[in-house]
Amino acid sequence: MEPPDSSVQSPDLVSLELTVENVEKALQQLYYDPDMEHKNVAQKWLTQAQTSRQAWQFCWPLLSPDKLPEIQFFGASTLHTKISCHWADLPTDQHQTLRMQLLSHISHFSSGPKMVLTRLCVALASLALHTMPQGWPRAVADMVRVYQPEKVGDQGGSQGGVGGGGGAEEEVNAHAHCLALLELLTVLPEEFQSCRLPQARRAQLREALAGEWTAVCPLLRQLLQRQEGNSQVKERALRCLSSWVGLDVPLHGESEGLLQDCFAALSDPELFDTAVETIVSSISQPDCQRYTDALVNLMPLVLGLHDQLKAAARDGDMETSHGICRIAVALGETHSRTLLEQVEHWQGYLALVNMILFCTGIPGHYPVNETTSSLTLTFWYTLQDDILSFEEDKQVVYLQVYRPVYFQLVDVLLHKAHFPSEQDYTSWSSDDKEQFRIYRVDISDTLMYVYEILGAELLSNLYDRLGRLLMDTERPTAWQDTEALLFGFQAIAETIDVNYSDVIPGLIGLIPRISISNIQLADTVMYTIGSLAEWLADHPMMLGNVLPMVLQGLVKAELSVSSVSTLKRICRECRHDLAPYIHDIMTVSQDVLVKDIHKSSQCMWLMQGLGFLLSALPMEEILGSLTTLLTPHIQRLDTLAHQEPSPTAKLSIIHILGMLSSLFTTLDISRQDEGSEGTTPAQARPNPVVVVLQQVFTLIQTILSKWLSDSEVVEAVCGVFERSVKTLLNDFAPMVQQLSEMLGQIYSAFPQASALDLTRQMVHIFAGEKDHFSPIQALIELVTSTTLSIFQQGPREHPDIVESFMQLHAQALKRKPDLYLSDHQDVKALFYCGVLSLKFPETPTAKSACMFFMELVCHCGDIPPIGQVLQRDGKLLVHTILEIVGSQSLCCLTEHFSEVLFCLNRHCPVLLAQWLKEGLRVPGFPSAQVSMEQKDTFSQQLLREQTNKRRVKEIVKEFSLLCRGMQGTTGYSADY
Repeated sequence: MEPPDSSVQSPDLVSLELTVENVEKALQQLYYDPDMEHKNVAQKWLTQAQTSRQAWQFCWPLLSPDKLPEIQFFGASTLHTKISCHWADLPTDQHQTLRMQLLSHISHFSSGPKMVLTRLCVALASLALHTMPQGWPRAVADMVRVYQPEKVGDQGGSQGGVGGGGGAEEEVNAHAHCLALLELLTVLPEEFQSCRLPQARRAQLREALAGEWTAVCPLLRQLLQRQEGNSQVKERALRCLSSWVGLDVPLHGESEGLLQDCFAALSDPELFDTAVETIVSSISQPDCQRYTDALVNLMPLVLGLHDQLKAAARDGDMETSHGICRIAVALGETHSRTLLEQVEHWQGYLALVNMILFCTGIPGHYPVNETTSSLTLTFWYTLQDDILSFEEDKQVVYLQVYRPVYFQLVDVLLHKAHFPSEQDYTSWSSDDKEQFRIYRVDISDTLMYVYEILGAELLSNLYDRLGRLLMDTERPTAWQDTEALLFGFQAIAETIDVNYSDVIPGLIGLIPRISISNIQLADTVMYTIGSLAEWLADHPMMLGNVLPMVLQGLVKAELSVSSVSTLKRICRECRHDLAPYIHDIMTVSQDVLVKDIHKSSQCMWLMQGLGFLLSALPMEEILGSLTTLLTPHIQRLDTLAHQEPSPTAKLSIIHILGMLSSLFTTLDISRQDEGSEGTTPAQARPNPVVVVLQQVFTLIQTILSKWLSDSEVVEAVCGVFERSVKTLLNDFAPMVQQLSEMLGQIYSAFPQASALDLTRQMVHIFAGEKDHFSPIQALIELVTSTTLSIFQQGPREHPDIVESFMQLHAQALKRKPDLYLSDHQDVKALFYCGVLSLKFPETPTAKSACMFFMELVCHCGDIPPIGQVLQRDGKLLVHTILEIVGSQSLCCLTEHFSEVLFCLNRHCPVLLAQWLKEGLRVPGFPSAQVSMEQKDTFSQQLLREQTNKRRVKEIVKEFSLLCRGMQGTTGYSADY
């Protein structure tokens, strides 16, 4: 395309007349003007041009042969836009002319450019969908007849069709027409699948298209069976079939023969990939299950690929093995139950299952040497699920046949889970290692399904093999063999209740005999012990066998994740039986924490585990153990508190505060109080966590005095108290007064969302308590006053604060609406803040504002200040919601706005009717896309629904789509 004329300026574009010349100028500007603002102006003008009535006329000159491809493409795209979205603008008597023009232009562009040809084909497909079946009853047959693809490759001359000529030129034209027809037949079903249609019209069109399959199927067979046929034509034919199978075309008769032709195409390397895609698409359609005979007939074709599969696996041909595996899995998995039910063909299906088993065990390490085995894993779940869904007498028969296969599968899966040699594994990229980790997780899930078939016998099998490995000291074994068997145990124990298994005691006895010389093996040992934590809780006498191994692993940084997570699980499940080991656990844990052996996240896990452990101690011992555990960290925190702020100090402060939060999350003595017997009532015993918090309170205030403007440090401080409040509940009461005062000081000096979130938690627990109402009320009034100042200055830069503020008041309205009876609570200002919050583009903020209004509206009758504000300003709320729903709201938010309208309709229906009437009678509000009649219908439907929230959501969603012009804009209606 020529460079743009510098005399064409963007500002003039807005007022340009819609002519072919001006469209070309706009396209020049769009493609070549370096100024993005000019490009945007051109894009907007061109979009408007496409929707104009003149577009029906100016699109054709743009398709002239002398135009550049970019201009021709715009012309073709404009045609598609007009036909698909503005079909009603075209008079009925012009439909036939438009069809003929499109057929002619497709012929002329059959040799390219490809992008123009494709858009023209899509436009004709769109026209066909508008006019089928009445207006164009044999659309596909007509397309086939017009382009006469049977002449491609014929020795004789042409006898008709679009275009002409003789000899070589005729041959070229016929070839191009054939490709154009295949393109047209390919995009037709795709356009049907992508367009929005009413259900009845979709069913009508689907039936009409399915009826046209009789014209498509013979054509595709003819093209695929030609011995001298062009590979490009065959590839397009295969892609065309892939497009049509989505319409649930029948698989019997000639269609079955067409699918066999696709199998024949697998022998052509140029067509292999496309043929695989087509076969997989065809046999993966659920509707194929109706054609049982065809599926049975396909089995020999798939099994006939087994030798080719073996050769590909032997030669390392990953693409071929991958493709054949996809075909076998598509047939075996999609139609598993159907083929199982064909008992007279059980040997054929068993052979297919064994073929898939070969794919599962294909040689090489995933993902470096092969990527095929992962395709098969879901098949094994499907097969076991279908077998176990049969009646018991049939199950017995199927299990006799397939249990041996599943035992073989266990061997294969464990072999595939083997780590490579350390030398090879070191050479793998980090991405390969991550893919292998995910692959092992998938194998773990598959073993869980295998257990459903094999039951306890699987565990016995694994145990016997592990025992032989560990007890045979004369024959050296690779560590990978031991690791794989433990991995199998862990996979099952993670999800299956093994409490009644008789092999677990033996396994616990074998684990200490494992010679751990490798990180991967050590990790698996740890994870296996962790997976047995619940079993150990029921058999505490076995803890001594494995806990020392866990503590030995805890001191090794390379085993950080596995050892810490395992100790945490043991502390959680076995806390009441760990008294003999508590000294060792605490000593090792304190040591590794002080030495910073583990990363921050693992330190948090460890503190959570210690919280579980300490929770089981007698009350009189908890505080002492807590003090011993925390003293080094509190001393470190004190040192940091008196240092000048620095990035290093900040990270250390956040780390220590995070450890406190993690510990207080799980240190819960409430169950001790419920079940305690003895001398001291719970109320008389200060909670150890409260005692520690009171001791460090001054230190925390010192930290805040230096770090108050740092949101991450403040968030960490608030996290300590928020976790404590959630865990302690009413036991936190002694600290309510001083924490409320500190929160008020924090927020007044430097407003942050974390302080509001902690305030909300305090409101949730203590707002209803008479003894704590006063400090809670004072805190809410203070943070509200401060936040109102933010709203006055402009809240747009603080969506997190606005979100938390709305959530706080929604919680306060729910827990203690009496808070809004105070003269110090400006309900009117809160109302306006909520209205502003509804308009925020951040979804969580707008959602929180909706929650606030839902709670507010519920109290319009029992809290006079709320009722007064709603009566006076509710119109603003309704109009704001209508404006947002009618213009910009996301679908997920429309649901929340509809809930506010639902609450208004339940609690003040008369006022809502008045506000809707006043708002919707304004012309063009909330959108120029909706008529007064449509607005009246919306209002009537909404006001009728006072109990059905789901229906209200549907009404509002439909109205929102209408307002934005999205209701049926891309659908195709029956115009004949």
